[in-house]
Amino acid sequence: MCKILLQRATMVFAFLLLSVHLLFAQATEQKEQFKVSCIAFYNLENLFDTIPGPNDTEFTPEGANKFTSARYWHKIDHMSYVISQIGGELFPGGPAILGVCEIENRNVLEDLIASPKLKPSGYSIVHYDSPDARGVDVGMIYRPEFFRVTSHRSARLYVPENPSFKTRDQLVVSGLLDGEPVHIIVNHWPSRRGGEKRSLPFRMAAAKLTRSIVDSILATDANAKIIIMGDLNDDPDSPSIVKGLGANPYREKLKPGELFNAMGSLYHEGIGTLAYRDSWNLFDNLIITQALLNGDKSTWTFFKSKVFNKPFLQQPSGQFAGYPWRTYVGNNFTGGYSDHFPVYLFLIKKK
Repeated sequence: MCKILLQRATMVFAFLLLSVHLLFAQATEQKEQFKVSCIAFYNLENLFDTIPGPNDTEFTPEGANKFTSARYWHKIDHMSYVISQIGGELFPGGPAILGVCEIENRNVLEDLIASPKLKPSGYSIVHYDSPDARGVDVGMIYRPEFFRVTSHRSARLYVPENPSFKTRDQLVVSGLLDGEPVHIIVNHWPSRRGGEKRSLPFRMAAAKLTRSIVDSILATDANAKIIIMGDLNDDPDSPSIVKGLGANPYREKLKPGELFNAMGSLYHEGIGTLAYRDSWNLFDNLIITQALLNGDKSTWTFFKSKVFNKPFLQQPSGQFAGYPWRTYVGNNFTGGYSDHFPVYLFLIKKK
């Protein structure tokens, strides 16, 4: 009797072992069927160097923020670590493409990609100087092994009603993501300074500029895969994004010609990228053309979007526990990261 029971137990164990093996083999096979790419955006919150300039007297050793070399390199180290971790669950080494804002110049990006945490990924840079009154620009870094730039330009925002108004340029980069044409538009739309409603016309103007760029690309290729990213200083349901840009946060309600805001569902779940007075906003948007939703997985198609809000990026304690952990609060150096969480999305296609 014991011998029969032992034989049965052995057979059951062998069956279970075979089942586990088959499931593992099936999972491995499914995983190997797809390529994955990661596209992201990060507001680096005042990444200035320490050299005095006309617009950055605060971020110098003698300025109000006492921004010394030690603090600068601390900031570079923190930013580079975050970037190296974004999307790591499916795409290790940092995003294939990362748009950034609130950078002073190309030099800070050079220091960033040369840092020990990012240098192994071999990032390259696309950057133009903007006329912004604060002296901050947008930029893009990318990994040439995955993305090859074919063209880039800087689009300037003019407001005829206010010709003295100066803000960040919009960065337009086209290239080949694993051999497939993809277009990136990096933004940092005008802030809500002076109040949300009072400043809205400036963001509406920025939205219309972005939309004109999109339409010019679509006029050449109706199926162009375009990713609009940036700190838009508005939420996915704000008029500038919904009406000015024509971006719908509801995938199931998309109409012909509309863009899809890949952050909309997260926003409606109460997830944000920055917090103010116990309220969350999602100003950091990732918006795509419908060509990335076509379901044809033989080419790049949208898989999922996320907010990178790991615990190490959050204020650990106190009144603002859970908020993004900032580098400065006022003029006080707190040693954190940024007042925004990064956002990212995954694209997939069959190998």
